[in-house]
Amino acid sequence: MRINPALAMVLSALSAGILISCVKPADDNKAPESDSQKVAQDSAEPKTSENTASSDNNSEKKIIAVDISADTEKTYLTHVANDIVIPAYADAAKQSDLLHDLAQKHCQQVPVSGDELQALRDQWLVLAQAWASAEMVNFGPATASMSNLYINYYPDERGLVHSGVADLITANPKLTAEQLANESAIVQGVPGLEEALYANDSLDAGQCAYVMSASSALSTRLKDIEKNWQQNSTDLLAIDKTAESDQGLNQWFNSLLSLVETMKSNAIDQPLGLTGKAKGHLPAATAGQSRAIINAKLAILNKTMTDPVLTAILGSNDENAVADNLSTALADTTTLLAQMPEDLATADKTTQQELYDNLTTITRVIKRQLIPTLGIRVGFNSTDGD
Repeated sequence: MRINPALAMVLSALSAGILISCVKPADDNKAPESDSQKVAQDSAEPKTSENTASSDNNSEKKIIAVDISADTEKTYLTHVANDIVIPAYADAAKQSDLLHDLAQKHCQQVPVSGDELQALRDQWLVLAQAWASAEMVNFGPATASMSNLYINYYPDERGLVHSGVADLITANPKLTAEQLANESAIVQGVPGLEEALYANDSLDAGQCAYVMSASSALSTRLKDIEKNWQQNSTDLLAIDKTAESDQGLNQWFNSLLSLVETMKSNAIDQPLGLTGKAKGHLPAATAGQSRAIINAKLAILNKTMTDPVLTAILGSNDENAVADNLSTALADTTTLLAQMPEDLATADKTTQQELYDNLTTITRVIKRQLIPTLGIRVGFNSTDGD
């Protein structure tokens, strides 16, 4: 039975923890609305010449804020937009296009199985990792239009994707990308493709039609976000306001902090039941590839936190060792993760807890060292509570 769109979106909202309307997302090509910048506005502070101090629980040494000029801040934020954010969305769109092309090639004759199915699965994993990296941008057109939920409906605590995708394929075995774009977030994006590719030993004509349509619709959505950033990066990162406030820096670094906190909570703690009753599932659970998703997030964090432009700013004050502390914490976590199985659910509890503890260390370095060093503050949307 096909899911009623209204009911599906209510269930979607309950599972994701936020209210989602049943209408098609807003046009991503429009200039960003002021509401989409609420976090930046609430967390922005006027520039001052005073130093910001903070102390870590394990150290009494004060954190000395670096002096960042308006021009330096503008240069850095422009670099973030052009060299980090936009390429991340472009890569995700590229990987979705490649999956679509591969599906068109292999689906000329059905059923699709064996090496051809594995090739589709391998490309899906590359796509999933690309989007995991792009999730560092927790503001702007992707979240303002709620396209992020249509791209990655996670955490799916009620297991709606599994039945939703199967029912949709049964109801419409000749599904087109245009038809899919008007369906619920539950049956779209990266999780929907995972379900179609990994829950079946072979793909029939209907499943092939779904994979081609879902990858095409996903590409369109990702390209719209990329285009929006290309057109509106100055507004989205407040690049033209660096002389008056640190709005852009607040927005960016609180977004990176949110990536760690959300990963720690939704993708590690809750599904593994480390600090409470287990709920939900690991990312890429059907594929058994949760380690690859977490590794992609750590990799983009390492890229952004050890970025030469940023480290040059941090290194302008020799009293601060925050860049080294961040690099060490990220390296330790990456090394630990490499030693764990592909499916993190099969790791022993001691190692799972160590991964969780390492992520806690990263959040503390960001909150108590990096953010004070930059002279900004942790935003009101911080959810870690460490």
